[in-house]
Amino acid sequence: MNALWITLALLTAGFAGWPVTALVFRLARTIDDRADAAVDAGAAEAATDPAADATVDPAVTPDAAAGSDAAGADAATVSSARILRGGAIIGVLERLAVCVAVLTGQPVAIAYVVAIKGLGRFAELKETPVAAERFIIGTLTSLLWAAGVAALAKVLVLG
Repeated sequence: MNALWITLALLTAGFAGWPVTALVFRLARTIDDRADAAVDAGAAEAATDPAADATVDPAVTPDAAAGSDAAGADAATVSSARILRGGAIIGVLERLAVCVAVLTGQPVAIAYVVAIKGLGRFAELKETPVAAERFIIGTLTSLLWAAGVAALAKVLVLG
């Protein structure tokens, strides 16, 4: 019977974590969009307010972007579309590994998972700040989801 609960915990951590991570990405993008809209609307006084909770880099003006050629713009579009390829598969494997680590009582293995993932993505993360932000958000969401599911299964079902 324990094998069934462990399998259920692994499936829940691995595959139900994807919608949770997608929801957190959507929430982060909504917050960024609202901050961008505030800057576009001319809320410059909010940027100087020390109580403001969002810091937004100044937007690139169309005049500055007009100096680039069309091929460069196409290359930027292609590279931004390919940011963090394979992330969904890696996320499932990451959540499965974290769940197994918690269920077996080996939390040190979580550090190995994070280290391997970080080293594997280092070149991409170094080149694009957007990828680095997405990496951090996705990794933390996946780790918290998988550890939470495994801890819940361990406490409630496996005793």
